[in-house]
Amino acid sequence: MKNLAVVTARSGSKGLKDKNIRLMAQKPLMAYTIESALESGMFHTVMVSTDSEEYAKIAKEYGAQVPFLRREETSGDHAGSWEVVKEVLSGYLNMNEKFDTVCLLQPTSPLRDATDIVKAYGLFEEKQADAITSVCECDHPIEYMMTLDNDMSLERFRKTIKSIQRQMCPQYYRLNGAVYIRALEYISDDIQIRDAKEYAFVMSVKNSVDIDTIDDFEYAEFLIKENLLSK
Repeated sequence: MKNLAVVTARSGSKGLKDKNIRLMAQKPLMAYTIESALESGMFHTVMVSTDSEEYAKIAKEYGAQVPFLRREETSGDHAGSWEVVKEVLSGYLNMNEKFDTVCLLQPTSPLRDATDIVKAYGLFEEKQADAITSVCECDHPIEYMMTLDNDMSLERFRKTIKSIQRQMCPQYYRLNGAVYIRALEYISDDIQIRDAKEYAFVMSVKNSVDIDTIDDFEYAEFLIKENLLSK
């Protein structure tokens, strides 16, 4: 198969300024995703979608392609990831290049490694899937979660959990934002991103750290420096 990796790395993050190029253990954050994509050997092309010439230069230094920058319409806070991916696919189609699959790899998941990507594609082939989306286990059973009333009373919650045995609770999973594989179909100039037959790829909790805050960033950096990641 001819697979395309799209690393979405726009500039101008408000929560953590310039997080996609912020140095984590002496390396720009997005470099970890670029390197894992290249190391996996699963991709014909590893492309970084960005609106910044500076980001593009850094991406190229780590081996990614940046044949074009994002349009203004897909560079704002409200642009969806799949809207960005569709823009990338259209750009390559204009260059007479088509792919069998696209894999969205967000740079805010720097601990997702090459093995995770290879295993996700293995599941894609095994299931003859249209789509693979990565998940990880939830830290706590949802039976131990609650909403609070204005008076902050725990009375209702205590009554609810009184008879619950933790070991009898089912395992729940959450989307971790690390790997999204989608099959592609081209009908004339229309690009279909398929997701009808979608399956979950389970990753370790440690490899699933998603960088949103400075605490997330520092925790991920700690795991890297102490070599504590799952293999």
